[in-house]
Amino acid sequence: MKMLAPTAALSGVLLMATVAIAEDLPDPHITPGAIDPTITQQNIRSTACVKGYTKTVRPPAYFTNRLKKYQIREYGYSDSNAKDYEEDHLIPLNIGGAPDDPKNLWPQPRNGQWNAAKKDDLEFKLYHLVCDGKVSLRDAQLAYATDWIAAYRKYGKN
Repeated sequence: MKMLAPTAALSGVLLMATVAIAEDLPDPHITPGAIDPTITQQNIRSTACVKGYTKTVRPPAYFTNRLKKYQIREYGYSDSNAKDYEEDHLIPLNIGGAPDDPKNLWPQPRNGQWNAAKKDDLEFKLYHLVCDGKVSLRDAQLAYATDWIAAYRKYGKN
């Protein structure tokens, strides 16, 4: 499956994203986000919105564990313990994020206010909004790629 990086418009917006704290958001030069071009607004209900979809495209742990160790060094994190990070898809698989493109994966800290668990909450909520047709696929992908914390503030509250 061929994976494409975000469009030029998406990449341009990424440069305007503001970083809350160094580790809260991925470095847009290292992890700008990437989408799976086979997932579209037209087919989302028969692809990513189908129960169990992410299991069919999730990369194997040996791949993400190796990448996580490399990216912890690349990001220059002072804490180099791999257990303190989740190798996370910036644009989630359940809304068409590229499964195995390193530009869509980053070592997200498990600790702190804006941690991996909080992003997981947003992923669940925004996935349902996309699959229910309340938020477009493109808008959801762009929200993650630019600033998932701002997306949480907009969509993640109950």
